Amino acid sequence: MKFRSSLPLFCALSVAACAEAPPPASVIPVVKVMIAGESPTAPSRRYSGEVRARHETAPAFRVGGKLVERLVDVGALVRPGQALARLDPADIALAATQAEAQLRLAEAEAQRYRDLRTKNFISQSALDSREMALQTAAAQGELARNQRSYAVLRADKAGVIAQVLAEPGQVVAAGQAVFRLAESGENEIAIAMPESQIEGLKIGASATVELWAGKGALRGRLRELSPVADPASRTYAARVSLLESDPATALGMTATVRFSRDQVMALIVPHTAIFQQGAQPAVWVLNPDDTLALRPVTLANYGDAGASVASGLRPGETIVVAGVHKLVAGQRVRRQQ
Repeated sequence: MKFRSSLPLFCALSVAACAEAPPPASVIPVVKVMIAGESPTAPSRRYSGEVRARHETAPAFRVGGKLVERLVDVGALVRPGQALARLDPADIALAATQAEAQLRLAEAEAQRYRDLRTKNFISQSALDSREMALQTAAAQGELARNQRSYAVLRADKAGVIAQVLAEPGQVVAAGQAVFRLAESGENEIAIAMPESQIEGLKIGASATVELWAGKGALRGRLRELSPVADPASRTYAARVSLLESDPATALGMTATVRFSRDQVMALIVPHTAIFQQGAQPAVWVLNPDDTLALRPVTLANYGDAGASVASGLRPGETIVVAGVHKLVAGQRVRRQQ
């Protein structure tokens, strides 16, 4: 009786065990993605700079001496010929007096030798020597007279005093800069570019300039790019001309320069985003419907920041940057939040 009563239960368990297990639910993988051209590891194409005059000069005295008077301050507008500073004229005046005395002596000696030559008491060569000494003394006198005017430093062109480099009481040498003069006219942005980011930029490249004190963006153009790096900073000096004016622009203002991405030769993507399909490198591009497409690309080179993609990928496209060897084409994925 016990065996008969347990038989139905045993049969029910056997039927349940033999039934098919329900299929597991489909799992959509979560992937880490990035926007091509906006990787935090990729070199930035934004540079901080300063508004500078296109042409700047460093006025200096043509003679050395003690600076006794400075006639302009930083920010002063100057016109051509305006006096900027003065040297102590005492030494220059003494030198001029000495030159004039030597000239008078040379004139008297030359006249005496002329009289002696007319009487045939001296040779022609002796007279020629005195005539040459007279010409030398005359030139020295003219130079001394010019140096009197050199004691006053005057502006060669109109502009604004951007920096004062010497103060009264200081002894300056001939040619030593006393001011930095920003000439009136066109302004531009001075920036410094690291050596890893100058590839692909050419003279004439368009740029967008944003002044920190301004309200909008200005159009610019890369006018100059130094071919030699600064030995201290290891950066390349560049100048960006402004194609439009802004009344708020003033010398010394801080600006941000951004070059358009189509001027850049290659996009930088992480090494982990590269999927090697035989001999052809590729990346997984995420479509708008969250499915994957394998995109062959051409690599320019490999660097510490990532791989440079020369072609096959457009800025703004979304790519997968981790676990690329576990994915298949057409697979639906979810972006990592």
